Amino acid sequence: MLRLMDKDLKNKTLSELEQITAKFGVKPYIAKYIFTFIHQKDAADINSLTTLSKDLRASLTEAGYFISQLKIVEKLSDPDGTEKYLFQTADGQNIESVLLDERERKTICLSTQIGCRLGCKFCATGYLKFKRSLTAGEIIDQVNTISKDAKCKINNIVFMGMGEPFENYDETLKAVRILAHPFGKNIGIRRQTISTVGIPAGIKKLADEDIHPRLAVSLHAPDDELRKQIVPAANKYPMSEILNALKLYNQKTSRRITIEYCLIDGINDSSECAKKLAAILSPLDTSINLIEYNPHPGCDFAPANREKIRLFKDILTQRGFETIIRFRRGTSIKAACGQLGADRLKEK
Repeated sequence: MLRLMDKDLKNKTLSELEQITAKFGVKPYIAKYIFTFIHQKDAADINSLTTLSKDLRASLTEAGYFISQLKIVEKLSDPDGTEKYLFQTADGQNIESVLLDERERKTICLSTQIGCRLGCKFCATGYLKFKRSLTAGEIIDQVNTISKDAKCKINNIVFMGMGEPFENYDETLKAVRILAHPFGKNIGIRRQTISTVGIPAGIKKLADEDIHPRLAVSLHAPDDELRKQIVPAANKYPMSEILNALKLYNQKTSRRITIEYCLIDGINDSSECAKKLAAILSPLDTSINLIEYNPHPGCDFAPANREKIRLFKDILTQRGFETIIRFRRGTSIKAACGQLGADRLKEK
């Protein structure tokens, strides 16, 4: 599958397209035409690239090159304006993406893998069998296809869908670069957010890049003992290593980090947890997103009481943290945080 996708022109940066077109003896600006048609005009077929000569289109096709296209299997709409897309990949796998429409702000929540290996207890995707990582072209095509279908300009990207972006690091960063390119979708680096469960090596690697999309880290607990109960990856990545990586990221990039914390009734929603969270984050430059837990068939957890969520926020705010509560959106179509893939889960 991945060998086939190596011929996907949607999976190529502009410089890679220039290398390909050079083999056919054409000028470098031809690569720009191809890149622009694919990423600005959402072209999905080489023959639709009418700016190219018929001979070049025939030569590219004969050499096995193509432009991939995700198939929309299902589109669901929530009364709050959220839309969820179920896509099928070329090899028959399913992924989901979400469009959040907030007037002028159009955000897509992208998937980077088919399934997920990390198995977070509150996340439906974690209960699905991991299949494979997506190519940059497949990640990008979620944006291209949704933008074309919804007839809107996408101006924000969050890599918070199915999968762990840092377990697909190279393809995710490649997608970030292509989506940010001015000849393409031109979605600025600072309008793209990568969300990770907290993989120290990935955080450190991102700190050394020449681009720095926003970084969000899913802690969901203030200590290792509690975190291991809901985030199995905590057994491999201790809190101390994550916090050290975040400190390094702050120092190298001068960028604020977003901490994501899903509040689950009776598990991690106490005032004591809030105070501990504030204490461990005090040396760092962070803001905090408190996420209301979204139920799904694979899990018996319940969302924290909204009064407790507001109290949790007040404790953090009083300690100087910029804190936002993310109440549920898209729950009727299982499009909220932690619900992607829930439609394919059976009741426990």
